[in-house]
Amino acid sequence: MTLRDRSRCWGATALAVGLALGATASVAQPQPLELTGSLKSVYLRSRASTGEDFALSLNRLRVEAKGDLAPGLALDLQYDNEVLLGSYLDTAEFRAAKDSVAPQYWRADANYIERGDVVGRHRLYRASVTLTRGEVDLKLGRQRIAWGTGRFWSPLDILNPVNPLALEREQRFGVDAALLEAKLGPLSRASLVVAPAPDRGSASRAVQWHGNAAGVDTSLVAGRLLGLDIVGMDLASQIGDAGIRSEAARLRPLGGPAFNRLMVGADYAFANGLTLSAELYYNGAGSRDPAGYDLAGQRSGRLTSLATRYAGLFASYEITPLLKWMLYAVLNADDRSHAVDSRLVWSIGPAAELTFGVQHFTGTVGSEFAASPNAVQVQLQWFFK
Repeated sequence: MTLRDRSRCWGATALAVGLALGATASVAQPQPLELTGSLKSVYLRSRASTGEDFALSLNRLRVEAKGDLAPGLALDLQYDNEVLLGSYLDTAEFRAAKDSVAPQYWRADANYIERGDVVGRHRLYRASVTLTRGEVDLKLGRQRIAWGTGRFWSPLDILNPVNPLALEREQRFGVDAALLEAKLGPLSRASLVVAPAPDRGSASRAVQWHGNAAGVDTSLVAGRLLGLDIVGMDLASQIGDAGIRSEAARLRPLGGPAFNRLMVGADYAFANGLTLSAELYYNGAGSRDPAGYDLAGQRSGRLTSLATRYAGLFASYEITPLLKWMLYAVLNADDRSHAVDSRLVWSIGPAAELTFGVQHFTGTVGSEFAASPNAVQVQLQWFFK
């Protein structure tokens, strides 16, 4: 897609949206612009793919500005400034990843210090404005498109895919897009997303309808996302005190065969403070034979699951009101490899958390998790306003 094509794409979208928004002019009460943020330090001990043991200290200042610039015009701006230290910066793995370009349309990041044992970088983590007219919202810029219900895997969450074993699970890089949402009732809405491709390929375009009937939340999705034609749906409801969730999608890559992805999950919170979530996942694009794993796609971040059948378990238990234990466990049912991420989260103050975590991977040679290195981490995060 050329620059002119991109301009036409955005121009046509803006024109259609403008006509839709012009249908009504009532706006909500303005919310004052607030400046908040957080300071986070992550210390990690692990091993690089070349076998080198390393230590990494990642320190991030995030400043957030959220609120209304004018009646019906809201801002969400989140700026990150990071400093990386440690022996990981001397590994071939880091040197290969250091200059990689994020899969986003606009380049909004840069390294400003590179001195061997110190790397400083900054970026716009989120940068969007939302125009509201009556029951219609138009959100433009870098944002999180939160479709799907999966905790470990989500067949519908193509633009911001879930990584079930990410060290920072809350970090979800956004997509540069236009999102138009119209409220159709108290529990229903229709959405349209248009996201230009960062590689000058075909833009992502999809529609979603969400509604509720007889206590069941339902979403339908259709379109093309990151080169995949998609038709899918999700369901969420309650059976007694247990929540149940499911997603199903039929996907077809350009010039390739179609495949299915399915997820079913359940959640239950016990009175003693224990919460459990379980998911089963089928990935029709994966391989049941480890020899057919797309390792290049995994290294690039394009894929998070290589096999076809998975199971995931999440557990959370409040030991005290200030101390919580969490566990994420993933089983590859095809090659029998598995991974466990266990953490203790301690609220050391009204606006500060200290986390201790261990990741352990087990599997036979050639299995998905066999080559993944064990890791120990400590995270300290302080929120300010």
